This record gives sequence, C-alpha cells and structure tokens, in this order.
Amino acid sequence: MNTDQAGTIKNYLKAIRLINIEDDKCAFETGRIPIRQHINANYFFAQTDVSTLEKIPHPAPRRQYVITLKGKLKFTVSNGETFIIEPGITLIANDTAGEGHTWEIVDGNEWERIYIPLEEDTDDYFILD
Repeated sequence: MNTDQAGTIKNYLKAIRLINIEDDKCAFETGRIPIRQHINANYFFAQTDVSTLEKIPHPAPRRQYVITLKGKLKFTVSNGETFIIEPGITLIANDTAGEGHTWEIVDGNEWERIYIPLEEDTDDYFILD
C-alpha cells in the first residue's frame, strides 16, 4: 500500500513528463498521476539494454509511460535542465518531436524498465504540481 509517514493512503504516484516546447526543444514538468487509474494501452514491453541511446539526444519514439524497476538515471532535456529518474518516479515521455532528451546511468550500470505505449489520443492523466 502506498502510504506517507503519517500512515495515510496517498492517492498519487510521483511523475515527470517530457514535453515539446518552442524551437524544437524539450522540457519537463513535475507532477503526479492518480493511483488505480486505468490506462488505455494495448501492450507493454520490458527492456534492460542501455547501450543504444545512452547519452545520445533523441525524442521519444511514441507517447509512453516508462516505469523504472531498477536503476538511477540523470535525464537532460534539450533546454539544458536535468532531473533524476529512479524506481518510484513514473516518466511520461511526450517529447515525440525535435531534439528530445539524453539520459545516463548515475548509479550502477543497469536500467530495467517497462514501457507502456499510450494510444494516440489517450489522456496521460498527468497532474502538474
């Protein structure tokens, strides 16, 4: 059960959303997604490979949730800002055009994650902080 230090049930998971901004740049927003929210997705897949896109600028190939199971990463968006992703923080990749983002592993050498692609016009249920 997802509870805070006082023992009350929290109704949200921490999330960071990558977004496209002007001049083909990418930025991020911090927020949350509600727990027990049904996501309109047809499939998911897992990945452990870290050799292909680490430190190479790229946009997301599709709108998708990225759920980190193992690993701690520093993401850099094309506007120059950075953030950390680790288990417990859901990444919503919405930067499907432009320069995109880079990432690098900052603790260990593994990144185990699950991708949940979102249908074209599906709400991502992100709530901005």
